[in-house]
Amino acid sequence: KYSFPPDINKKITKTIESFHIKYIYKLLKNNIMKIVIIPFFLFIIFLFNHGNTKNNMTIYDFSFQDIDGNIVNLEKFIGSPILMINTASRCGFTPQYENLQNLFIEYRKTDLTIIAITSNSFNQEYSSAEEIKKICLVNYDVGFITSSPLNIKGDNSHEIFKWLNVNYGKKPKWNFYKYLFNREGKLVESWSSITKPDSNKIKIKINELI
Repeated sequence: KYSFPPDINKKITKTIESFHIKYIYKLLKNNIMKIVIIPFFLFIIFLFNHGNTKNNMTIYDFSFQDIDGNIVNLEKFIGSPILMINTASRCGFTPQYENLQNLFIEYRKTDLTIIAITSNSFNQEYSSAEEIKKICLVNYDVGFITSSPLNIKGDNSHEIFKWLNVNYGKKPKWNFYKYLFNREGKLVESWSSITKPDSNKIKIKINELI
């Protein structure tokens, strides 16, 4: 039986071993790349889809608890413009409840939906729904939708206000900020506390939508 000389046989063995090492290294490298790259791309896809989902959301995708503890799903107002105001019962702007009620009466025969989001985020609201109802129902006799107290700023803010901040760069700096949404559920305009709910500038925008 023929065999290679020892020195040649040694070289052949080293060559084979080197080939095996390179092959194993290549396999490991490919697998490591897969282990690292695949999760990375999956994470990127998740972030992209998550961002798109946020961007595609509308005001109709949210819900909250009203002053009587009932869940209000805004999807039932799909196709209708919405005016939303964050309110408080012990604020210098609290008398705007009267202006808001005037607006409600003026547009009650249209499909405009008016929503007051009560909040103690600026430390000017009662913690009790019953106390808030005394202000809203007794003092101002409001007929529009009124929420139970919600957080409207910071990490614990309600999803509506997180969405407004992320997608529109809008967040209330005080009580009685106003937000107008069109029939597609997109924010079209907002106003600060100073602008009264029944002011001409707000009614002009509402009239463009109804």
